[in-house]
Amino acid sequence: MSKPSKKFEGDPETTGHVWDGIEEFNNPLPKWWLWTFYATIIWAVIYTILYPAWPLPGGATPGILGWSTRGDVAAEIAAAEEANAAINARLEAADLTEISKDPELNSYAVNAGGAVFKTFCVQCHGSGAQGAKGFPNLLDNDWLWGGDIESIYTTVTVGIRSPDNDETRFSEMPAFGRDELLSKEEIDQVANFVMSLSGEPKDATKVEAGAAIFAENCASCHGDSGTGSRDFGAPNLTDAIWLYGGDYDTIVETVTNSRYGVMPAWSGKLTEAQIRAVATYVHQLGGGE
Repeated sequence: MSKPSKKFEGDPETTGHVWDGIEEFNNPLPKWWLWTFYATIIWAVIYTILYPAWPLPGGATPGILGWSTRGDVAAEIAAAEEANAAINARLEAADLTEISKDPELNSYAVNAGGAVFKTFCVQCHGSGAQGAKGFPNLLDNDWLWGGDIESIYTTVTVGIRSPDNDETRFSEMPAFGRDELLSKEEIDQVANFVMSLSGEPKDATKVEAGAAIFAENCASCHGDSGTGSRDFGAPNLTDAIWLYGGDYDTIVETVTNSRYGVMPAWSGKLTEAQIRAVATYVHQLGGGE
């Protein structure tokens, strides 16, 4: 053991421990600090007994109080649903075309529908409903399946080519190139004809031949003049609004491989009131008919 260091007047007692001549003063912690420390240990033990705490392979210990943040959220949701039960019942019973004529009901539907849209629809249609390539713009009057509120309601309810709904809106454009229904030359010709319906073709000399191909293969859905048909979800080819693009290369790609966009059927995922609310919201954005 090393020789203890020199003591000075007023030094406290030591613990008797010496390291390399350095002694350890016996300065115990204040009692208030110790009791506070002990209290925190006791509190921690009580907390882990009462509340969810220790992680286990199958989940955390639930605590004898059975409390959870998810339970709190569920209770808040239930309270909100109870508070809105009366007006939701009115919304479900109302004629869709009459909702806008009831200021209170319309205000509720637009606000509730906006919340539904921002939760479930912005991922495809955008935060402003402006759409994107392959996802329709809901702000204009170009609607594949109809833009009146009843058509919007049906589309939201059953979806488009939704695999989990037997009543879904369904149409399918043939893959004319991939399935060898048309040759590359014929696709080139019909692409030029389609371009001529709303602007300038890439090669005007091929428009006439393309018109004959269009009449034989495409007019049954898009119409003789190319204005489309909402019965089949066939787009109007005579305007400048294109879901995937109206340039030559994109049209050739569309005719060659077809397009097959899917919108989920929201029945079963949303309540009837939520579907009616989001239909009302979309309809009043400016593109509804």
